[in-house]
Amino acid sequence: MTDHQPTYLPLTTAPAEHPKVKSPKIGVLLSNLGTPDNYDYWSMRRYLGEFLSDRRVIDYSPWLWQPLLQLVILTKRPFSSGAAYKSIWNNEANESPLATITKAQTDAVRAEVIKRHGDEVIVEYCMRYGKPSIQSIVQKMVDAGCQKILFFPLYPQYAGATSATANDEFFRSLMKQTWQPTARTVSPYFDRPDYIDALATSIEQAYAKAKIRPGVLVCSYHGVPKRYLMQGDPYHCQCQKTTRLLKERLGWDDTQIVTTFQSKFGPEQWLQPYTVEEVARMAEKGQKNIAVCAPAFSADCIETLEEINEEIKESFEHAGGEHFNYIPCLNDNENHISVLTNIISENLQGWEQPKG
Repeated sequence: MTDHQPTYLPLTTAPAEHPKVKSPKIGVLLSNLGTPDNYDYWSMRRYLGEFLSDRRVIDYSPWLWQPLLQLVILTKRPFSSGAAYKSIWNNEANESPLATITKAQTDAVRAEVIKRHGDEVIVEYCMRYGKPSIQSIVQKMVDAGCQKILFFPLYPQYAGATSATANDEFFRSLMKQTWQPTARTVSPYFDRPDYIDALATSIEQAYAKAKIRPGVLVCSYHGVPKRYLMQGDPYHCQCQKTTRLLKERLGWDDTQIVTTFQSKFGPEQWLQPYTVEEVARMAEKGQKNIAVCAPAFSADCIETLEEINEEIKESFEHAGGEHFNYIPCLNDNENHISVLTNIISENLQGWEQPKG
């Protein structure tokens, strides 16, 4: 039996008037949440308007939500959010830390992917909200000859408000293409042994450097409304499993590690316990030394650098806590880049372009 391998017609056989066809490439598109262009009022308003208008994020009826958003929330919140961004802004590069870190991650992943798969694979990054947009980078990849694109939302745990909305926007971008690339999306990686090991290693290193060993590690995940869990979103369960696997990898017991949720927004009940309240309760009960990590974030951002390391830290210290140790996200450290590259390599199986 003859193997049915795809063949590519030499471009020299095409008639002179035929549009030029680039040599086939594979695209790997890393996607993170997003970032405002700056921390001024109008930059923040544009960014928050896009983010908070996403029905995956806020699923209230637009007839009720949009007047409240446009007339109340977006007249006030850009000021407070802008001040928060200003406190962590990368002034040298004039961008948010998330943008800086995502660029560094992409550069490191690109170098490793090229080592494994050659330069026929193009690695880029995009943001679900803000710039560079998913649509703009999909177009860039198509223009470069990508006939296959692997879309990689950089969220270890799946949530409708993160992974799903990124995938939605990716597929909407493909709808605009005359010659639509073949597409794959990456599954959540919350329970991968190499990811858990990378998390554990970062915690072990942080504990080794701490002057006083923390009594408890708080794993603070970004929250979502509890209603989403009841509707079938697996995010809460995947967060709990990440913490359990991390505890087992570290060889700890239940008293040394807890799961909490941060960033509550709006009046309804969200996943609990809330980080800002839980750290205060710990301090009030005599736990003076804690560490906090953020396993739901692949890169440090406003929710970690400002909310955790400033607001949540303040809550802990105000309640009597003494030593607050924030452990950074995995960012572009070597172990994390290896995990991301492993995931990409597994998802590219069967996609390498035929040679000759």
